[in-house]
Amino acid sequence: MAAPNSDAGEVCRSDFPAGFVFGVATSAYQVEGATNEDGKGDNIWDVFTKINGYIKDGSNADISVDQYHRYKEDVELIAKLGFEAYRFSISWSRIFPDGLGNKVNEKGIAYYNHLIDYLLKNGIQPYVTLYHWDLPYNLHVSEGGWLSEKVVEYFALYAEVCFARFGDRVKHWMTINEPLQTAVNGYSIGIFAPGRRDSPYKEPYLAAHYQILAHAAAVDVYRKKFKATQGGEIGLVVDCEWAEAFSDKEQDKVSVERRLDFQLGWFLDPIFYGDYPAVMRERLGDHLPQFTQKDKELLQNAIDFIGLNHYTTKLIAHSSDNSESPFYEAQEMERIVKWQGGELIGERAASEWLYIVPWGLRKVLNYIARKYKNFPIYVTENGMDDEENESATLNDFLNDEKRVRYFKGYLGAVAQAIRDGVDVRGYFAWSLLDNFEWAQGYTKRFGLVYVDYKNGLKRYPKSSAFWFSHFLKDKSDNGVGQS
Repeated sequence: MAAPNSDAGEVCRSDFPAGFVFGVATSAYQVEGATNEDGKGDNIWDVFTKINGYIKDGSNADISVDQYHRYKEDVELIAKLGFEAYRFSISWSRIFPDGLGNKVNEKGIAYYNHLIDYLLKNGIQPYVTLYHWDLPYNLHVSEGGWLSEKVVEYFALYAEVCFARFGDRVKHWMTINEPLQTAVNGYSIGIFAPGRRDSPYKEPYLAAHYQILAHAAAVDVYRKKFKATQGGEIGLVVDCEWAEAFSDKEQDKVSVERRLDFQLGWFLDPIFYGDYPAVMRERLGDHLPQFTQKDKELLQNAIDFIGLNHYTTKLIAHSSDNSESPFYEAQEMERIVKWQGGELIGERAASEWLYIVPWGLRKVLNYIARKYKNFPIYVTENGMDDEENESATLNDFLNDEKRVRYFKGYLGAVAQAIRDGVDVRGYFAWSLLDNFEWAQGYTKRFGLVYVDYKNGLKRYPKSSAFWFSHFLKDKSDNGVGQS
C-alpha cells in the first residue's frame, strides 16, 4: 500500500464556512503555575512531578509559564494574532482545594472570572474544559480518585459550581479531556499521574468507566439546571490517532477497526449506543465494567458535540505479540511508522510518537461522522512539537517552518472533511505557548509562541503564530461563508 494523496493545496480562511471558530488551546496545569497560591490545593500532578524519575528533565509546573499572573498579556496576544476563541481548563483543586466540595475557594473563582471577563473584553470566546488531568490529590488519596464510584458525584458537584459561577458568560463547555490517556497512562502504564501500574488489567477500565459516568452526570446537571437560562453547549473531548491498514490483508483491516474501537468506541459508544464496543467486551471480559440501566439512561445522548484531539496517524498491522502493555496486547495489533516499501508515513516531529500525516485527520473526521450520526465536531487540539535545544538560537525556534507546514496540511484536511459533508464547527491549535509537557517536562515545545524559560518567561510569537494571523485576517473579501 502507498500513502494516500495528502496534497490539500494552499489553504485559506475562505475554505471554511461562516461561523467556523478558530482558537488556541492550553490546560491549567501546563501553563498557570501559582501552584500553592490563593488557596489552591495539590493535584495529582503537583505530587507526581516531585517523585524522582517520572519527569524527563526532573522539572515541575509550580511556575510553568506563569499564566496565572500573566493572563492579560496572553489574552492580548491571542487577540492580536486574530484568534476568536481560547480553550483553557479550570483547575479543580483551585475551586475545591480538597476535591470534596466542602468549601468553595473564592480566590480561585475570582481568577477564572477575571480571565473570562478579559477574554470577552478582547472579543475572544471562552471554551472551557472542566478536567484536564489534574485531579485533586486529596480526592485521590482519601476516596480513590477515578477508581471510585464516588468521584462521579464529586465531579458533578464541581461542575455545578463552575456552571453556576461562570455559565452566564461561558457558552461552550467540555467535561473531560482525553479520558483514554488518563486511563491508560495513569492507571495501566503509569507514566502519567497518579502513576499506577500494578493492576493494568482492571484499573484503566475502572478509571475510564467513572470518567464516562462523571461526564454524563455533569451533562445531566447542566441540562437540568442551567441550559435553559444559559443557552450553552457541552461536550466530551476524545483523542485518536488515525489507524491506517498496513496492508490489504483482511487481518490488518480488522485490526484497524479494533484499534479505533479501543480509542474512540471506548468512550463514544456508551453515549451513542448504550454500551462499550462488542470487541472490547469480547476481549476484556469481566475486566470491563457493566453499565446499569440507570447508567444507560444517564448516558443516552449525553453530549452536544464531540471534541477531537488529533496529532498523528499510525499504520496498523495484526500482531499477537504486543508486550507494550496489557491494553495494547488486548488489541492484537502493531503500530508501524513505515510503509511496506520503507518510506516513513510522514516527517517526524520532536516526539517519537508524532509523525506529520495530514490526511489522517480527514479520515478520522469522516470516520466519526459515519459512526456517530454526523454529530457536530470541534477539533479541540492539533499541533506538533520541537525539541528543546539549549545550543539553538532564539531565531532557530522562531523560524518554525515545519510547524507552519504542519498547520497548513492539517487545516487543509479539515477543509476537505467539511467538503466531504462532515459537520466540523471549529479548530483549536495546540498550543498557544510553549509549556510543561507532562512526563516530557520542558524538553518539548508545542507553542505558537516561544517562552524564554531562562529570561523572565518572555513571550515571542513564532513564524507559525504570524502565519495564523495572516490566515485569519484573510476573510473579508474572499468569499468566507460560501460553503
